[in-house]
Amino acid sequence: TSQACAACKFQRRKCPVDCPLAPYFPAEANQRFLSCKRLFGVSNMLRFLRDADPADKEETMKSLIYEAEVRDKDPVHGCYGIISQLTERVRGLQRELELTRS
Repeated sequence: TSQACAACKFQRRKCPVDCPLAPYFPAEANQRFLSCKRLFGVSNMLRFLRDADPADKEETMKSLIYEAEVRDKDPVHGCYGIISQLTERVRGLQRELELTRS
């Protein structure tokens, strides 16, 4: 009699004991699920999980969740925006280090 996960709740169905999305989208993580569903779709999330090595499933879903949450915050650039900012920061620090060494 446990509560349905966010994925099953969204699909208005009973959450099976072996639901593959339940560990990543508990009932209280509705917004997290909606972000991932909007960006990837349920069938793609299930495919990613199915195709991932068992040892990598946790990291696969963390990556999908992170990317979806970042895309919600920055719909235009998403993860690319963060990567670009960090790359530019590294370049600036490298220039500063070169100046300090010379």
